[in-house]
Amino acid sequence: MKYTKTALFLLAFSLSVHAQKGKNDKKIKPREEFVTELMGKMTIDEKIGQLVQFTADGTITGPKSGNNFIDEIKKGNVGSILNATGVEYTRKLQKLNMDNSRLKIPLLFGYDVIHGYRTIFPITLGEAASWDLKAAELSARIAAEEAAASGVHWTFAPMVDISRDPRWGRVSEGSGEDTYLGSKLAFARVRGFQGNDLMSLQTILACTKHFAAYGAAEAGRDYNTVDMSERVLRETYLPPFKATVDAGVRTFMTSFNEISGVPSTGSKFLVNGVLKTEWNFDGFVVTDYTGINEMVPHGYAKDNQHAGELALTAGVDMDMVGGVYLKNLKKSLDEGKVTMAQIDDACRRILEAKYDLGLFHDPYRYNDEKREKATITKKEYLDAALDIANKSMVLLKNDNNVLPLKKDQKVAFVGPLISDEWNIIGSWAATGDRYGFAVSLQEGVNNLIKDKSKVSFEKGVEILKDDRSMMAKAIESARNADVIVAVMGEFENMTGEAASRTNIDLPGIQKEFLAELKKLNKPIVLVLLNGRPLTLTWENDNMDAILEAWWPGTMGGDAIAQTLYGVSNPSGKLPMTFPRNVGQVPLYYNHKNTGRPYLGKSDPEQKYKSRYIDVDNSPLYPFGYGLSYTTFSYSNLKLSSDKINFTDKLKISVEVANTGNYDGEEVVQLYIQDKVGTVTRPVRELKGFEKIALKKGEKKTVEFEISADDLRFYNIDMDFVAEPGDFEVFVGGSSATEMNNKFVLVR
Repeated sequence: MKYTKTALFLLAFSLSVHAQKGKNDKKIKPREEFVTELMGKMTIDEKIGQLVQFTADGTITGPKSGNNFIDEIKKGNVGSILNATGVEYTRKLQKLNMDNSRLKIPLLFGYDVIHGYRTIFPITLGEAASWDLKAAELSARIAAEEAAASGVHWTFAPMVDISRDPRWGRVSEGSGEDTYLGSKLAFARVRGFQGNDLMSLQTILACTKHFAAYGAAEAGRDYNTVDMSERVLRETYLPPFKATVDAGVRTFMTSFNEISGVPSTGSKFLVNGVLKTEWNFDGFVVTDYTGINEMVPHGYAKDNQHAGELALTAGVDMDMVGGVYLKNLKKSLDEGKVTMAQIDDACRRILEAKYDLGLFHDPYRYNDEKREKATITKKEYLDAALDIANKSMVLLKNDNNVLPLKKDQKVAFVGPLISDEWNIIGSWAATGDRYGFAVSLQEGVNNLIKDKSKVSFEKGVEILKDDRSMMAKAIESARNADVIVAVMGEFENMTGEAASRTNIDLPGIQKEFLAELKKLNKPIVLVLLNGRPLTLTWENDNMDAILEAWWPGTMGGDAIAQTLYGVSNPSGKLPMTFPRNVGQVPLYYNHKNTGRPYLGKSDPEQKYKSRYIDVDNSPLYPFGYGLSYTTFSYSNLKLSSDKINFTDKLKISVEVANTGNYDGEEVVQLYIQDKVGTVTRPVRELKGFEKIALKKGEKKTVEFEISADDLRFYNIDMDFVAEPGDFEVFVGGSSATEMNNKFVLVR
């Protein structure tokens, strides 16, 4: 049966959690008593060993370490192993540890499970376009179930970095530009990975990353510097991290960047200050890959020993791959540069996480071959991946209702990604199968269209190669069609870590090929497979329809085909602004005004305003934007009062009607503007959204409720408060909506 309801899946999971406990779990003492007693038996070397993570010989996600991790495991010098997956391999390493280490403290196995483990969902940015919190929780839940069944205890997700710069490759891993949406999705994903009970064999540790403000790297260049005011840090970049603490996340990862001159891995302010003291975070903190070592080239530490001292003092509990703690921490302790209390605190936090996973009850409880085989890529998982991929599609343009396609039309599918199985599941795709398992668009179309004479497939060009030898054949195929569908985009490794770009146009000669197709005077649909917002001004001017499919995952080909042919009505909304050109970057909807704001072309005096002389200030596609095959109208925006005090609730309602010819879903969005403050406020801020389903001709009233708490910000004195004054409310289908009303907040 086709999976359609994420809520039913999550309910079924919650009911089955307690039935999935390890059968061989032994009864041991309560956590605090057990860990305290264990630490009393540990030597200083064994305690430091718990703070050490090395990488196995699986997936490499950074510079290779020179350490022989096998020898270090035998010596009891390792607390965690990165990039070891599969029941057979993780059992082998765990047995090596348990047979050789004195106290037999289980290893913790970590792996980058970002948007799926074997069943791959849309990239995180694409999933964010669904604006569906239950879908985000479900995809994380399925990823956790598959990873846990394969011997993995810990994922390095969710990535909650807010970013306004599409040049930065890692936008693909996050939820886009908005703090409110990003916080809601971050909370949902932690709940998906961790569930309500870490002792369940269907859950794994989540890890919030990258702490903090990594998405604000200067020039969109990976690993680069970040410099911002504390107000911007706290209002824009920290709230999604706090949301994960509220969700109960058990681990955090520091970021590669510095903030205002201090690398995050050595920041007392961030780790011990904000995270562990202000937010009372009781889990443990791990560096990113060799993050401690990198404080030396940063110019913040004179050598690795000094870097380790700075990291531990800042509150970093585990050293990922760098080997700094293992090699230097005991010497630093002897020299009085760090304290035993600091080492004990880090060790305790890590041991508590292992206890909560049940590893002290049974170190092999995640190593069940039958469970692994029965769990990976279950039918309901693949159905869920298809459903969520459909929800992630964003229709950017649809002139003359070119879409949906009709099955009796002759359609020429062209472009470098029509039969692709490798790139379609995207970057950071864990152990996802590509060739032979992932569904290409060609396969998806063939699954849907029985009359094969109605479809043709010719690549025409490659993504990067300057090769025109296939173009003529593809153009001839297109000439004989009623509609052309061009499937274009990026290689999966063109977005992601270490994949920043200054040119975010369609790469290679893809645009040249589109220009040749345009000469045929046929309707052209452009389908995009990519991991970031692209600059599409020419495409928007020349294509009849544009569908942003992102990298949609294992079932992506079926999802694209179903969307193109109207089996699924696109409902996605952009989680990140698409600029007209890269010169506008950074570009985001909730910017500040200026003393000389540009009011648009209707402004009679334009020269001495905050504007460009060669392009409009506005984006090509704004945050929150996305079309449907049907149309929606908004009316009757009402506020329960035009004045509220600090204890009142303001109710906001609007009527939304499906005025088109198809059933569809709409994301109703609520924005607020604080008109005057002791510090200036953004022109709009997202404060609520609701995704609703409306049948053709149906009308619904959507209600929101806000209070003074939703209007707080860091004022001139850095107090987090709401200030009395005038506010404007905007409700509609994107951040560019003009429907508004007003109210006043009074004391």
